[in-house]
Formats: sequence, structure tokens, C-alpha cells
Amino acid sequence: MLKTRTAPEAADDGYVPSARRIERERFRRARARRATAVAALSTLVTGAVLFLVITRSPGWPRTRETFFSLEYARMALPKVLDGLLLNLRLLVACGAAVLVLGLLLAVARTLRGPVFFPLRALAAAYTDFFRGLPLIICLLMVVFGVPALRLRGVTTDPVLLGGSALVLTYSAYVAEVFRAGIESVHPSQRAAARSLGLSGGQALRFVVLPQAVRRVVPPLLNDLVSLQKDTGLVSIAGAVDAVYAAQIIAGKDFNFTPYVVAGLVFVALTIPMTRCTDWITARMDRRRAQGGLV
Repeated sequence: MLKTRTAPEAADDGYVPSARRIERERFRRARARRATAVAALSTLVTGAVLFLVITRSPGWPRTRETFFSLEYARMALPKVLDGLLLNLRLLVACGAAVLVLGLLLAVARTLRGPVFFPLRALAAAYTDFFRGLPLIICLLMVVFGVPALRLRGVTTDPVLLGGSALVLTYSAYVAEVFRAGIESVHPSQRAAARSLGLSGGQALRFVVLPQAVRRVVPPLLNDLVSLQKDTGLVSIAGAVDAVYAAQIIAGKDFNFTPYVVAGLVFVALTIPMTRCTDWITARMDRRRAQGGLV
């Protein structure tokens, strides 16, 4: 791939750029500096306007006392962080289960032949049902419905039941992501694998799935970001996570600062994952543009 040399780099190997090229590069640098200055100035002006609008509003003193109290924030932060450990454990365990179940559902939906029609129909019904069912309703049905059945040997632990509801819902979304990746692989890849003597299962395992998974990494990471936030919903079952810990503190004096603290903690976890997703997406786009990604 050809690389454009700047004027200083070109001068090192004896090349003398023309006056027009030097002027063009000078103009580009000046335009970049001007754009950066305009963006910084507009950001400062927008922030200042928002700050003045909020702080000059009639209800700001009461809002600041109710939602942004430093005293309650210092009191809530340690307990919220203790509850956050449960959210992180749920993220790891549920994330692994979602990826496995979602991949199995996607493979079941892409199986060929009439003999696999029951599997395809069941997988399609599963994904359609749980993608359409609101997560909060799924949580309520699992957390309160399963213990009501009084089944012998079935757990009543709200953490396990809440995690199961998360897996049921998110595996349906992840299955569609995997299925899109599998169907994006050109049929010639499968045909070439079969021509080399691989069976249908081997072609799927060694040729199709590696390409499909590599293509859907960015949307999978986005689903994991959403899962990380939705682990806070297990608090409706009584599990003491970061959200429920904030609710306990807020319920004592009806001060909602602990909720703000819990929200900021989740944001602090989500932003690095989001930036990682953006970096991976940009990296894969560059490799695809250079022809290095099949």
C-alpha cells in the first residue's frame, strides 16, 4: 500500500517538495488547528449554557440537595461498590452462557435439510418469543413464577433466577447476531471446503464459523455492554447488587444521591467497553479495506 510522505520525510531522502505541496500541507495543518479550536470553543459555550440554565432554575437548590449531596455520595459509594461485585459476577457468568446458547441457536437455525426442520422451527420460535418479550417481564416471570411452581430440586435463589432470565433474553439477541454472521459468509466458502473433502459439520466448524464470529465481534461487544447495564435489573428479585444497595440507602432518608452514584459507577464501567468496541470496529474496517480480512 502506498504511503503519502510529508515534506520533512521526503526531504530526508533527497526529494524536495514543490512550493505548491508545501503550501497545501500548511493549509491542511491550519485547517485542522482551526477545526480543533472551533470544536473546543463550541463545547465550552454549550457546557456553560447548560450549566447556567440548570443552576439558575428555581428548583436547582432542592434538586442539588436531593440528587447531588456529597455527604450521601460518600456514604453510598462503598456499599454500591460492594454490590457491584454481584453485577460483575453476573456479567461474566451470564455473558459466557449467552455466547454459548446464542451460538447453538444460530447454528440450529442455519442447519440445512428437511430432517432438521424441527430444530430450525424451535430455534426460530425461541428467538422470536424472547426478542419480543420485554426483559423486565421475563425477569418477573422467572423470579416469581418458578418458585411458585414448588418444583423439587429447582433453586429459588434470586441471583440464579435473575441470571437465568438475562440468559434467556440475551441469547435470543445474540443468536440473531451469530446467524447474520454465518449467513454473511459466501456459499463458495462452504462449497470449497466440501470440495476439499470436509463434511458439512467440519466445513461449518473450521471454515464458516471462524469467519462468522470474526465479523460479528463488534455487535457482540455491544450486546455485552447492554448486558452489563441490565444486570442491575436483578435487584427487583431482592438481590443486593449496586442498584439495590443504592435503593436501601435512598429509602432511609428519601435522598436519591445513591442512585446517581450507582448510575455513575455503571457509566464508568460501560465507557471503556464502548471505546474498546469502537476501536475493534475501526481496526476491522481498516483491515477489510486493505484486503486483510475475509
